[in-house]
Amino acid sequence: MRRLRRWYAWWVRHAPRLRDFLYVAFSLLTIVLQAASGAGGWSPKDWYTLGAGIVASVALLWRRRFPVTVTAITVLAMLTGSVFVPMGLALLTLAIRRRDIALAILGLAAYAAYVLNSWGTENQIWVSLFTGPFLVGTWIAVGAYVGARRDLMASLRDRAERAEAERELRSEQARLGERARIAQEMHDVLAHKVSLIALHAGGLEVNPSVGPDKVEGSARLIRETARQAMEDLREVLGVLRSDISVDGADLTPVPRASDLERLIMASRDAGVAVGYDVSLPDDVPVSVGRTVYRLVQESLTNVHKHARSAATDVQVHGARGEGVTVRVTNVRPVAAGSLLPGAGAGLVGLRERVQLVGGRLWTGPTTEGGWRVEAWLPYGDAISHGEEGER
Repeated sequence: MRRLRRWYAWWVRHAPRLRDFLYVAFSLLTIVLQAASGAGGWSPKDWYTLGAGIVASVALLWRRRFPVTVTAITVLAMLTGSVFVPMGLALLTLAIRRRDIALAILGLAAYAAYVLNSWGTENQIWVSLFTGPFLVGTWIAVGAYVGARRDLMASLRDRAERAEAERELRSEQARLGERARIAQEMHDVLAHKVSLIALHAGGLEVNPSVGPDKVEGSARLIRETARQAMEDLREVLGVLRSDISVDGADLTPVPRASDLERLIMASRDAGVAVGYDVSLPDDVPVSVGRTVYRLVQESLTNVHKHARSAATDVQVHGARGEGVTVRVTNVRPVAAGSLLPGAGAGLVGLRERVQLVGGRLWTGPTTEGGWRVEAWLPYGDAISHGEEGER
């Protein structure tokens, strides 16, 4: 089997040149037989037929590179020396490679040469007039069929290659999208909990003289927060292994107003003065409820990281037909610097989430030196009249 594959590969590599030699050999054989068929020895006409046939046959070696020129040479040989086979092979090659006005002109010229070669014989010329279209047309028809089939195969092969390239591109895009999705979910789940842990630890560090009760309480909060972070991480990884939803809808439950209050109370336990006014209906759509939760969570996470216990106000109001408004504002932080480095993906992820549900997001500093994150999300038949931007 391996030897057969090698022979096949060798044939595919050398087949065009081998066909050239076979064409030339077949053409020369017919020319020699035609020239030697005359009775009474070789006449000057037989020698001319042999010479014209050799020239036309050897010209077939360049039939693929110069099909029009080679066909013209063989037509001239047919006209002057009655050499038909080289002309037929040339017409076959020309029809394979191109089916245009050149083929039509040379086909008519070949028919005319075939008929004029019989000039002088009354009966023979009439026979040539009727048989010429079939003889010349057969070579052209076979070549046109082979050429059309080759073009079709090339088109199908090119289409298959493009489809394969598109499939690989879609697969790569899906992999990149899945990576971005996992990164966003990991960020949303872990960043808030880790920021709380850092906030508790920072409080112990800046107040080393606190009593044992305070240390014990902070240590307990750190331990509980770390345990919750591990549980959330385990849950997200488990869902990521089995989730088949398009946009990751199964990754997080739909939060309610009580969930937002627990989120805010966790920041309060970490020492952040958070005031809140939450009135979120229980029948908000799944996507809107999840986006509200992520907006508040990411905003508080940024306060933990960059605002160092700055007083923060959380406002969440929603009503059918009016939409849901989320506003998280913190005052100017007293301490400079960040407890944790930021990846810069939080606000980008929020903007994408808000845009996916058809909402608007504004982020930017306040006139008092604080920071505000404000979003409007559609709910019911509400229509936003604002435009997304930076404040």
